[in-house]
Amino acid sequence: MKILIKKIIKDAVVPKFALEGDAGMDIFSAEDRVIKPGERISCRSGIAIKIPVGYAGLIWDKGGPSHKFGIKTLGGVFDSNYIGEWFIGLINLGQEDYEIKKGQKIAQALFQKIEQPEIEEVEELEDTNRGEGAFGSTGLH
Repeated sequence: MKILIKKIIKDAVVPKFALEGDAGMDIFSAEDRVIKPGERISCRSGIAIKIPVGYAGLIWDKGGPSHKFGIKTLGGVFDSNYIGEWFIGLINLGQEDYEIKKGQKIAQALFQKIEQPEIEEVEELEDTNRGEGAFGSTGLH
């Protein structure tokens, strides 16, 4: 699989895998921003990516900012037919302002093979061992 990357902003950082064997490719901010506690933003990456048909790009948190400061990603699925700039949705769940500098890692992208199943509407669904049990129905232990 090969992805094609185009800079939308001249000095944007091209995404890359930090280490061999990494699952996630680092995505970098193309702007300086401050996220206040509870605030959501769409942060520019300055890049567009062409993903091959049959794959999708999934956006996930960076471990450090997520665990240390409460910075979480939002709405992270990029389809193969989207070739516009990647904006990264971020929310600050922490208690303090979080400063993002241009060129800083803000998220990571994982690429996943996608299948589109045939859809069939039915009157009833086949019963399972869980049935309609929802949140917490299997317990915590």
